[in-house]
Amino acid sequence: MGYTLQLERRLSTNWKQAVFTPILSVLAALAAGAVFLLIEGFDPISVYRELFDASFTSKFGITDTLTIAVPLILTGLAAAVVFRMNLFNIGAEGQLYLGAIFGSWAGLALTDGLPTVAGVGLVLVFAAMGGAVWALPAAVFKAFFGTSEIITTLMLTFIALFLMRYLIFGSSSYWRDPETTNFPQGKRVPTSARFELFGDTRLHWGIVVALGIVMLVWVLIRFTSLGFDMNVVGSSPASAAYAGISTRRTVIVALLLSGALGGLAGGAEVAGRAYALDPNGLELGLGFTGIVVAALARYHPFGIVIVATFIAGLRNGGIALQGLPGERVPVEVSLMLQGAILLCAIGGDIFARNRLRLVRTAPQNVEAAS
Repeated sequence: MGYTLQLERRLSTNWKQAVFTPILSVLAALAAGAVFLLIEGFDPISVYRELFDASFTSKFGITDTLTIAVPLILTGLAAAVVFRMNLFNIGAEGQLYLGAIFGSWAGLALTDGLPTVAGVGLVLVFAAMGGAVWALPAAVFKAFFGTSEIITTLMLTFIALFLMRYLIFGSSSYWRDPETTNFPQGKRVPTSARFELFGDTRLHWGIVVALGIVMLVWVLIRFTSLGFDMNVVGSSPASAAYAGISTRRTVIVALLLSGALGGLAGGAEVAGRAYALDPNGLELGLGFTGIVVAALARYHPFGIVIVATFIAGLRNGGIALQGLPGERVPVEVSLMLQGAILLCAIGGDIFARNRLRLVRTAPQNVEAAS
């Protein structure tokens, strides 16, 4: 007689599990980070206090955190809308790059002399188109051939990265500023293609746009036929087919929507912070971090706003760590915490959906061959 540990699917989950699982995941990640800091000779309390103070206790700290949160909200939504369907768009990073390419082109070519609302609107529309275009191959191959969207979206991300670099560093493209002679840079879009700022801070109207898109995604998921189709296909493709729902169409539309949201993140960065196609300023892992945001928020649009703000605070406070008196904490600590949060969020989600049971196993009698 022996015993084995087995995961058993829970028949239902309650609101307490949905609320406390992300909180416990963050606490577990902070505890793991504290152990790492202690091993490296740093005081975890001082480090965490400095992270919090730099990101959430001053006017400029809060506004800088919210500025960083804008693209994280959008890439988090890009991941969440398809993760709910058991589709895994890992390429929001590449879709962000294509959104920045399309959006910056629109800003340079179409917006000069336009009102700011129209100019920024064009940047965002073209950015969404760019992200959707980059998600289209993965969507078609998934819908018609069953190809893993994880592989295709990830490969397309690297193609997008090198395309963006080529446009600025390797060619005399329309995006490259011909007047810079020391180091290649992108042309700056006109002021009509830029979000207006809030006062003397770096926070821009992109935060309002991002919150509006959160509301639209929530309405789409909860109250539209497309949202219903996405939920049914994600829960049971066989039931969807029985109900007459086209699985192929739903998969393609969902991945295109996800790509458009990733592209919007790139457009928001061009219109709100970079003001140009800036490879160095865009290669920040914002698309990959959106996966952390979506996982920790349990794919809920409103939860994504809270988690994105928290993760943005970690990124914003990471720079301040190097100014601690008497010790220089590497900025990579904030990246380590983000990775720990993702791992703990995945583990927490597994145990929220399943219970661990100790199962008694009967001994197996093996008869020796005569």
